[in-house]
Amino acid sequence: MRHSRILAAAAAAIVITGCANMDDTQRRTATGAGVGALAGAVIGSATGGSAGTGAVVGAGVGALGTYIWSRNMENQRRSMEQATRGTGVGVTQTSDNQLKLEIPSDISFDTNSSDIRGAFRPLLDQFAQGLRDNPRTDVRIVGHTDSTGSDAVNNPLSVDRAASTRSYLAARGVDPARIQVEGRGSHQPIASNDSGEGRARNRRVEIYVGERG
Repeated sequence: MRHSRILAAAAAAIVITGCANMDDTQRRTATGAGVGALAGAVIGSATGGSAGTGAVVGAGVGALGTYIWSRNMENQRRSMEQATRGTGVGVTQTSDNQLKLEIPSDISFDTNSSDIRGAFRPLLDQFAQGLRDNPRTDVRIVGHTDSTGSDAVNNPLSVDRAASTRSYLAARGVDPARIQVEGRGSHQPIASNDSGEGRARNRRVEIYVGERG
């Protein structure tokens, strides 16, 4: 156990020292590797294995991760922030390094419709360009509705909106096999459905983009 504590402290020191001269992308990867090394060392020692071997395996797992935030992802985030400025579309980086676009209904779809509105098309054109430039990304499109109407109407409508978005992106050169679609109906509101403003916020499409490590 003493050996594992020493190794863990050394790995942490390497991470802290190495991060000083790194950009954000490199720092995230190095930090992941360091955390993985710490976990691997402790696991390896606790299970009777080699702490050093555990650290190597853990570093690999930490560095790979599920998604990475690369320069391409940062460039796409900045591009979409510029393209959506003043539109009400939210552009954020999630805690697991996905790019998230939250697109309200007044831009994307008319009420009870899955036809893409004209105001939505230029945003999707810009978005498709970023996806073509970074083919290592996976895309998930999630449709939502407000609580007006029944699940029998809202659930398929939310799926249809996500599917329409995928079809539009595919028509602009994005491989549809990269794009997963989901519909959540009215079951994941982000505002109260007791007001018109709240219902409008709940009628939305969310798009997530993650680059594989």
